[in-house]
Amino acid sequence: MRMLRRRRVTVVVALSALAALALGIVWSVVSNSRAGDQANEPQPSQTPHTEPGLATEPDAAAERSPAFDVDSPDSITVVVNKQRPISPNDWVPNDLVLPEGIANNWGDELRAPAAAALQEMYASAAADGLPFIITSGFRDYDRQAALFDGYAESDGVDAAETYSARPGHSEHQTGLAVDLTDGGECSLEECFGDTQTGQWLREHAWQFGFILRYDQGEEAVVGYSYEPWHFRYVGTDVSTAMHEHGVTNLEDYLGLPAAPGY
Repeated sequence: MRMLRRRRVTVVVALSALAALALGIVWSVVSNSRAGDQANEPQPSQTPHTEPGLATEPDAAAERSPAFDVDSPDSITVVVNKQRPISPNDWVPNDLVLPEGIANNWGDELRAPAAAALQEMYASAAADGLPFIITSGFRDYDRQAALFDGYAESDGVDAAETYSARPGHSEHQTGLAVDLTDGGECSLEECFGDTQTGQWLREHAWQFGFILRYDQGEEAVVGYSYEPWHFRYVGTDVSTAMHEHGVTNLEDYLGLPAAPGY
């Protein structure tokens, strides 16, 4: 009997051990399954909650003035003024062409994009009965030096610097600036801004990628007196944005310091 009882106890113990082992295996499988399910569940976002109406507004100036190349001489948006000389100072564009179909006093060339845009602007102005004439386009370093020296000799350096750039500081050397006239007595005079042609150019130039570079009242920023005949090609993206935001000069639009003097 004792022997039989021992055998029964042994069998019960063995069966209990087997049951415990089986239960442990099942529990392990269930636990691992739950862990896997939790790992696959979507986790809460780590982004801080923002209440409606409290979102950060984008910087208006950054929206208005994205990054432009203002340094490279061959950039359409290069900025040349009394504080920003063209570099190198003897640089000459490699895409100069003669604008076609426009009267041109000195046969001056412009960079190809500016010339093409000017031809389109001329066609539009002529269709409105206001054809214009080119009085100056690209000028190299030496030609600008001769002009400035002549003005300085006749009017003095201080006076010359209010309307003429020192060599190496002229927008005309970029091949993107052009002086325009109607052929009347106000050629290269402030009164050109009051002529029909001058008014048309002020109103429409931006549509073709040009801006009136030295507008009235901007001397403290641009460094030159009012020149209603001097237009600068910057491309339609910039000219349109400046027009839409009411920005008058290139320095303000591009976030550059004023350049009233050297």
